[in-house]
Amino acid sequence: MTGSFAARLDAAARRAPERVALIDGARRLTYRDLDRRAGGVARRLAGDGLRTGDRVALALPNGAGFAVALYGALKLGLTVTPLNPQLTAEERERILADFAPRAVLDAAPDGEADVDAAATNAPALVLYTSGSTGRPKGAVLSQAALLAGNESWRGPVMTLTPDDRVLAVLPLSHSYGVNGALLAPLLAAATVVVLERFTPEAVLGAVREHAVTVFPGVATMFQRLLDTPGWSRDAFASVRMALSGAAPCPWPLAEAWRARSGVRIFRGYGMTELFRPISYQAAEPRDLPDAIGRAVPGVELRTVDDDGKDVATGEIGELLIRSDAAMDGYLEQPDETAVALADGWFRTGDLARISDEGFVSIVGRKKELILRGGYSVYPPEVEAALAAHPEVAEAAVIGVPHPDLGEEVAAFVALRPGAHASAEDLVAWCKTRVAGYKCPRAITLVPELPKGPTGKVLKAALRLSA
Repeated sequence: MTGSFAARLDAAARRAPERVALIDGARRLTYRDLDRRAGGVARRLAGDGLRTGDRVALALPNGAGFAVALYGALKLGLTVTPLNPQLTAEERERILADFAPRAVLDAAPDGEADVDAAATNAPALVLYTSGSTGRPKGAVLSQAALLAGNESWRGPVMTLTPDDRVLAVLPLSHSYGVNGALLAPLLAAATVVVLERFTPEAVLGAVREHAVTVFPGVATMFQRLLDTPGWSRDAFASVRMALSGAAPCPWPLAEAWRARSGVRIFRGYGMTELFRPISYQAAEPRDLPDAIGRAVPGVELRTVDDDGKDVATGEIGELLIRSDAAMDGYLEQPDETAVALADGWFRTGDLARISDEGFVSIVGRKKELILRGGYSVYPPEVEAALAAHPEVAEAAVIGVPHPDLGEEVAAFVALRPGAHASAEDLVAWCKTRVAGYKCPRAITLVPELPKGPTGKVLKAALRLSA
């Protein structure tokens, strides 16, 4: 594939100029509208002095304005990072300091213009995830990676057509949302129905009003819908497929959802650095309880031992993935990049087994990443926030199983001598320093944290006591 991602969106707009591209409440934009409004954004940014290859951050919530601003910035050949609206001011500033954008957009500039996508070799997106040291890590995604990832979403994963109506209720600041719920549908000239935030009532209303056909979500959304009384499978009669990503979707939940709604959840696996490389694809008739599907075309998988040697089929090893949709690396962090990528293979840190038919089962994680309700939480970042409290001597954060969220954030804190902070005090403190989804819901005060001979905190011992 050649050319910029925005050029492919231009081609989709030319194919179906009168088709509705976006529905946002009472607002509707055809593909011609979207193209011209994005052109207006590109012209405005160029008038402000931005040039191809410059960086811009988008601080917009879900909505038509986000889509217009993103498309317009990509038309100009800018490198874009979307900012999660849930970030605290401190978290946002850390990302902006790392990304160093020429501009930050908190609204899509008004105006229309006919602007063709610029030819560019500049990266398309930088998507941020918290680093293992607490420093933000920006995954740099090339134009080719963005195209490869979204062609996979559009094709084998969802088999999108112009007749589809895709619900975009996932956060568009995240990889899963921006690709699976927005960009891939736009490549297919489908219609995207945007909701600013998730509520069961909003989803049920949007599906019914707009005859939604594809519903990308996360496990917590499906569970909350199941817990909402008063609807039957008729409410989802228009939906041909639901997708779950960002966090594991338990098999009992998938079964219960299908029984209630009549719609299968296509469960998948991916990450910010890779988009979605493993998935139950639309044409896959089998749905195995303990598997997350098979590699999509063009993606290679390996499982290796601690020495990097391939393990036998069916044996457990660390999952390595090679894909055209992988990041180039972490922005200006060569050491972190070298740890994550080797000879084109991305080290996931997840332990998995691959069957002789290629089905992948995740059995655990080597990394400490916590997946809470579709969001990634890195313990060192939360530990640093807790340790900043004047009465805290040290803190350790782990993930514990949760029936609805997949995992919950739990913290163990040792106070300084003579300190009297309560668990409630520390939760409130944490909420001022990290996004709400990162805050521990349970804090256990302990005299001291268990440590090994070298002084390393023994988190395995904490898990036994959690």
